[in-house]
Amino acid sequence: MKSEASVLYDAPGPKAIRRDRVYNVVFSLAFLVLFGYLAYRMYRNGIFDERWLIFIDPPKGQDAVDVWLSLWRGLLATLTAAAIAAPIALLFGGLVAVLRRGARRRLLSGSAAVTTELARGLPVLLLMFLAKLVFGWSPLWSVVFGLVVYNAAVVAEILRAGLAALPKGQREAGLSVGLSSMRTTVLIEMPQAVRIMLPALVSQIVVLLKDTSLGYIVGYQELLRVVKLNRDYFGDYYTVPLFIAGALVYILINLSISRLAIWLEGRMRRSKHTVRNGDDSAAMHEGGAEASRLAANTGRAAEGRLGP
Repeated sequence: MKSEASVLYDAPGPKAIRRDRVYNVVFSLAFLVLFGYLAYRMYRNGIFDERWLIFIDPPKGQDAVDVWLSLWRGLLATLTAAAIAAPIALLFGGLVAVLRRGARRRLLSGSAAVTTELARGLPVLLLMFLAKLVFGWSPLWSVVFGLVVYNAAVVAEILRAGLAALPKGQREAGLSVGLSSMRTTVLIEMPQAVRIMLPALVSQIVVLLKDTSLGYIVGYQELLRVVKLNRDYFGDYYTVPLFIAGALVYILINLSISRLAIWLEGRMRRSKHTVRNGDDSAAMHEGGAEASRLAANTGRAAEGRLGP
């Protein structure tokens, strides 16, 4: 077994490996059969006909460039809203999680908990309406407001679960070397919680990206809204190719985000420990350089107490 293997489970044996291969083949064949059946039904219903020429030679005297440019503008609008909302939601979600975990005053931790529950209980559409009708913001910032408030609450809950999953000794070690509750949370616990909950965080970013399609309710011209406008203009006959094109764009973007997350997780795993043979000074604890320095100071203090 490799040194990186988890100690929480045994390595699969020959029988388990053969069983996994059989399952993979069976489910792959089942997926191909289902996909073939759906493609056949679409063919029988006349889906693969000249309606797909809308991307090459659209009707009503329009140019294919106009169709592709409209889709491109919708894609840019979707990415713009997601690119603004995602980092802000992650920042505020992390801040709320830190306050709930590390704040010593009940007023701060209680306020953070109440804010999280309220934001999670409000629909994204309602938040967008609030920003548009009450605050009078532009469609873009109305969409960003709704996405930030809701997703920040979900991110805070994800990070709170990651913090709760850490061994209690991590927090006790930080407090024992003189760190405050807040610094223990930020320097020691939060980096580990982010590493643990990275897949869930990426999934929430994907949800945030897809929720930009709700911006049509406040007049935001995102990708799905542009697809619908093209359908309304060219007619219901072109519904399938236009919406399939929009779906493929969403799938490609989300796959790119997932692959980026896998790469980032691999980088974080490789840099989790920095140890060189014969050089104890190169050991780096999970909490980072600050935790390593404090651990070294604690060890020297302990030696002084035990010495003559």
